[in-house]
Amino acid sequence: MGGAALDVTRLSAGYGPVRALREVTLDVPQGSVVAVLGGNGAGKSTLLRAISRTLPYYGGASKGGSVRFGGAPLHTLTADRVVAAGVSQVPEGRQVFARMTVQDNLRAGALGSTGGRAARAAALRRVHGLFPVLAQRAHQRAGLLSGGEQQQLAVARALMAGPRLLLLDEPSLGLAPMMAARIADTIRQINAEGTSVLLVEQNAALALRLASRAYVLEVGEVTLSGPADELAASDEVRRRYLGVVDEDAADDAFRVTEQAGAAGPGGRPPALTRWVGP
Repeated sequence: MGGAALDVTRLSAGYGPVRALREVTLDVPQGSVVAVLGGNGAGKSTLLRAISRTLPYYGGASKGGSVRFGGAPLHTLTADRVVAAGVSQVPEGRQVFARMTVQDNLRAGALGSTGGRAARAAALRRVHGLFPVLAQRAHQRAGLLSGGEQQQLAVARALMAGPRLLLLDEPSLGLAPMMAARIADTIRQINAEGTSVLLVEQNAALALRLASRAYVLEVGEVTLSGPADELAASDEVRRRYLGVVDEDAADDAFRVTEQAGAAGPGGRPPALTRWVGP
């Protein structure tokens, strides 16, 4: 699967008179995972919606700047053409079609694909390999799945279009630690197979483990950016987004994301560290 770089340049967007993004510039190199961190209201979801051109469905609009993918402009396209160009989004809160079956949700995800029947069949084999439970529950209504299974379905639905870039909005939100760790492993696998990822994630420790580069948004502006390991070592990032203030505690915060599947005290899996925005 071929990749392409995403280049966002001086992107501004808002909802009516409210400016949510102010000249945001970032890039996602081909084949990479890039994380976006920030508190509630920082503009993270707006950023993904502006890239995927779904912002008008939320009452918003882009107000300047450009978005290019593989050198071609996305900011002039409609949302369906962005999918056809190779960019798919998994929205916050999963938003599966609850009354439709798992199988029909996946078929809906393939509607934006430019490939033929063979490509759709290959995409279905891929998502069933990543998420075997979806093959087992193919004829079950999506609304009857657990939260973790619905998140798997949301990711699988986006993958059905064969994207070269996947936009993930808070994929671990509301999930049990073991399921969040499983989703993280799947993101690694998706990326290893050649799909670039732009990840908005409320669990900063998890995001910085997955990403090679990260950006921090505050009130719609990029205030910090750099290699993920450097941001993870930053006192400001540890204090504001990891909730720790010393080196040993920071190491523990990262280590717990890798041990989420292991039993903790009392036989319970340890909780993933969550962060609180400014």
